[in-house]
Amino acid sequence: MKKISRRSFLAAAAVSAAALALTACGGSASSAASSVASSAASSEAAASSAVSEAASEPAAEAALPDGVYTADFDTDSSMFHANEANDGKGTLTVKDGQMTFHVSLVSKKIVNLYVGMAADAEAHEGDWLQPTTDTVTYSDGLSDEVYGFDIPVEALDEDFQLAILGSKGKWYDHTVRVANAQPAAAEAPADGTYTCDVTIEGGSGRATVDSPAALTVADGRMTATIVWSSPNYDYMLVDGEKYLPTNTEGNSTFEIPVTALDTPLDVVGDTVAMSTPHEIEYTLTFASASLIEAK
Repeated sequence: MKKISRRSFLAAAAVSAAALALTACGGSASSAASSVASSAASSEAAASSAVSEAASEPAAEAALPDGVYTADFDTDSSMFHANEANDGKGTLTVKDGQMTFHVSLVSKKIVNLYVGMAADAEAHEGDWLQPTTDTVTYSDGLSDEVYGFDIPVEALDEDFQLAILGSKGKWYDHTVRVANAQPAAAEAPADGTYTCDVTIEGGSGRATVDSPAALTVADGRMTATIVWSSPNYDYMLVDGEKYLPTNTEGNSTFEIPVTALDTPLDVVGDTVAMSTPHEIEYTLTFASASLIEAK
């Protein structure tokens, strides 16, 4: 057997190692290329999926019909919110499809608002919202003057950025939302006697009340005369208070308080038409647009 010199052996080993390294590098490069291709394909699929999902999402709801509403003013801060006298709410006005939300704050310490980020406010002074001076009345009867603002609203029930400028000259970022818009209740008419259309819901649907109903306003408080289509109601409940009929013959007639126009009023009528008396839940709604002053 022919002997191999140490130098030849080392040279052969070096060549073998180099070959193995090249093979490994080639495998690694192939694997990396395969990984990049796979990642690119995954990214393309994800992008395609995102576009598809975005296309399938419903469009934002259209603005409310023109009118006046109350709505919640939700914020991310206990220091920046609607005045407690207004129960966390403000007034949303919709005109020509554009929404503006007026909110009375807790004091005069916030002097400007900016729809957007605080970092952008300084460069857009022309877009700063200016305060109004509002008078609020608390539950104890005390009144106070605070600042209020008219805020343009793009969409309801969605968060947006609203920066505030404090009296010390510093801007702060906040996230707010105008939500749960409801038609504003009409104010009570001036003291006097009126007729007003009333609609009823609830029960079996067979019972009705006379409409229009007589509505009396005294010291700003409204009282309606409700005449049922049956003589079998022996009492009504309104806000937990029991009211008895004002007549002894003919269809059951009651005088009940009305807290607000255009807002469903929950009532209970107890009927004795069946073998045993039954309390039945109804809602009565008095339409402000139908008010006519009695002559």
